[in-house]
Amino acid sequence: MSQRIFGAVLLLACAGLSIIAWGYHAPFSYEPVGPRAYPLLLLILLGLGAVYLLVKPASNTAHSDEPPLDKHVIRKVVGCVVILTIYAALFEPLGFVLASLIFGIAMARLYEGTWVASVVSGVVLAIGLYLLFDKVLDVPLPLGILSALEI
Repeated sequence: MSQRIFGAVLLLACAGLSIIAWGYHAPFSYEPVGPRAYPLLLLILLGLGAVYLLVKPASNTAHSDEPPLDKHVIRKVVGCVVILTIYAALFEPLGFVLASLIFGIAMARLYEGTWVASVVSGVVLAIGLYLLFDKVLDVPLPLGILSALEI
């Protein structure tokens, strides 16, 4: 039941934020897709997840599907918030690639990934997202200390 309530609240929040994001127009255009495309895409994905939570069939073991809110879960939630805060702080000075590399490795380690898997996933995440946004979508991202490598 709590998943359905969360899904309904999330869907309402996505609808409200979509209305706000739809009306956003920057005074200048610095990217071909415009400044509202990214938040709208994220809100669509969040909305789809909320709809799934609302319409998925209830299971007989609904109570066992959710982990208890114990010390282990709270530690991971706090760790995730700390990692995201550090990522936001390092984004400009280190640049997208290095900050995302550190973020990917830290998140994988937080969720008990091996060092090899964490480093590989961090590298793939950082470089793959950089190529997607900078080269495919033509969204400029900060390179930070790697700006000397830019052609």
